[in-house]
Amino acid sequence: MIPSYLALDPKKEVEHIVASMRQTATHFRRRGFVLGISGGVDSSVCAALGVEAVGTQRMVTLQMPETHSESKTLELSGLVAEHFLLPTVIEDITSQLESFGFYERYAQAISQAIPGYTREWKSKVVLSHNPDATAIPFFYIIAQDPQGTMHKERLSLDAYLGVLAATNFKQRIRKMLEYYYADKHNYCVIGTPNRLEYDQGFFVKLGDGAADIKPIAHLYKTQVYELAKYLGVPDIIVSRPPTTDTYALPQGQDEFYFSLPYNIMDICLYGKNNGLDKKDIARDAGISLEQVEHTFVDIDTKRKATRYLHTSPILVEPVSEVA
Repeated sequence: MIPSYLALDPKKEVEHIVASMRQTATHFRRRGFVLGISGGVDSSVCAALGVEAVGTQRMVTLQMPETHSESKTLELSGLVAEHFLLPTVIEDITSQLESFGFYERYAQAISQAIPGYTREWKSKVVLSHNPDATAIPFFYIIAQDPQGTMHKERLSLDAYLGVLAATNFKQRIRKMLEYYYADKHNYCVIGTPNRLEYDQGFFVKLGDGAADIKPIAHLYKTQVYELAKYLGVPDIIVSRPPTTDTYALPQGQDEFYFSLPYNIMDICLYGKNNGLDKKDIARDAGISLEQVEHTFVDIDTKRKATRYLHTSPILVEPVSEVA
């Protein structure tokens, strides 16, 4: 059950967001919005909000699959575009990734942990989850070879950074295409992080972190789902578990980044942000007091580690004329 403090007035919230989106377009002297859609709830809600703000004819949605994308990604993102009568363009980014050597770079990084790994394998990165707040988390690679055998190995820091650097090509290429269409149509680019992702740095700098407006960054994931129902997002999207859609093997966000499922993380993050008693947070989230304390440590650690992602370029001296 959703705690009362995470409930919102969907009608009032939509009006508030839509007014801000219209003001943003006017401020930047842009005529509409470009949005990358994945078939996930965040981009689907942003699509619906864009329609409310400027109508279907001043929106362009992009579907940007590649070799590692889930089989349902193109189907579900297309369903969203069709449902809201949105113009959409399919840009398969496999060729761009090939030109940057992504698939080979990715395979080389993983082969440090699994010798013999090639691009014909499928894999995903998962984070160790330790109930002990003093334990240092680390990353595993889970891989499936062409014969179907599963392998699991711990990634060294060097291997993990190699995987991270390679996969970041995906978000940056997609954002490059979004800005191409934004420039072509004189539109703004919509970013899709919810509050949990924005707060905890679950985005790529100059990739999916780049945007002209982020209309749901103030909303907890639980609240995004509430808006999705109000805005009429298809049920199949609303009931779909959150995924990264970055790796060839299916991967949930709580496997890769967050220590707990989003509904529990929302309660912990809200509680921490608003000074709620830890015992009340534990009760509402259905977890132990020790888990709440561990989650608070994890929140602070991620905020510190990802502060760089939120920063603008540093100037040696301020340039007041364009501030």
